Amino acid sequence: MDIRIEENVLPKNFPDESNLGFGKYFTDHMFIADYDREQGWHDARIVPFGNLSLHPASTVFHYGAEIFEGLKAYRTSDGSVQMFRPIENIRRMNNSAERLRLPQIPEDVALEWLLTFVKHEKDWTPKSKGTSLYLRPFLFGSDPFLGVHSINQSKFVIIASPVGNYYKEGLNPVKIMLETEDVRAVRGGTGFAKCGGNYAAANRAGEKAEQIGFSQVLWLDGVERKYIEEVGAMNVMFKINGEIITPALTGSILPGVTRKSCIELLKDMGYKVTERLLSADELFQAAESGALEEAWGCGTAAVISPIGLLRFHDKDYVIGGNKIGELSQKLYDTLTDIQWGRREDTHGWIVKL
Repeated sequence: MDIRIEENVLPKNFPDESNLGFGKYFTDHMFIADYDREQGWHDARIVPFGNLSLHPASTVFHYGAEIFEGLKAYRTSDGSVQMFRPIENIRRMNNSAERLRLPQIPEDVALEWLLTFVKHEKDWTPKSKGTSLYLRPFLFGSDPFLGVHSINQSKFVIIASPVGNYYKEGLNPVKIMLETEDVRAVRGGTGFAKCGGNYAAANRAGEKAEQIGFSQVLWLDGVERKYIEEVGAMNVMFKINGEIITPALTGSILPGVTRKSCIELLKDMGYKVTERLLSADELFQAAESGALEEAWGCGTAAVISPIGLLRFHDKDYVIGGNKIGELSQKLYDTLTDIQWGRREDTHGWIVKL
């Protein structure tokens, strides 16, 4: 499919790389493609970044028909730009689309659109250590009439933002509290899909945690309210007596690309990695006894986020002296070295532009 390009005649100044933050600045262009059941996907275009014009009755506003992805492009030491496992994000996006009955995009077409857009905006990829170009593809229903119905019209959009660290703490350990009232998702629902409703459902607990000085919450399952699922908007892993334990993908947990990559790297390093149900009682007994050696969140935005303190029923458990664990640091270094081209990619994860 041809991609029409309309250049921005009023390009923006590039922001200060030392003060990027996360998601505050946006590149000069965005990608848009339209869908309807008669034509399929059509009118793929790269246009100046700007507001979207939508009918007030659009499905996305009233029934939450929306999914999104998050991935990055990286500037290497030789000045080139590369991406990390973009096909995994495309496959997950299509799985999310199937769950919400939004139109899927053929993998080869989605990859072509994504790579073409990133190549067009590659000059916005920052050069400073720890920075990258964050990419946010999203897909939503745009039918211009009310009534609960099948989705006939949709839009697919990609925007891009030069970013620094996701958390202001950077790689320093964060404080996490167990959430015992709200749940993020339930089995049979949309927990495995990357859709806005899951994040909206998490806002109340996240805000409550922030108000008392915690970075995020540790979620329990929505059925029995006893098994650990995710930490904030990331997957979570624990090193207990030398074994790496991460919650199994039971249908209410997002199958993270970083999670998948961590598991593969950990196995390469010789660690035993177990994906299973892990109860809060078992976790905090391990914390009490000292068997819990390290804990970390993992996701595209933060890569690795070490957990230095866990709160459970008003009792605080310090993990690893509230310092970055040796394995957390090694995982972060290995992943980011591959992403920024400082280490050989032996898995075939990198796509060079």
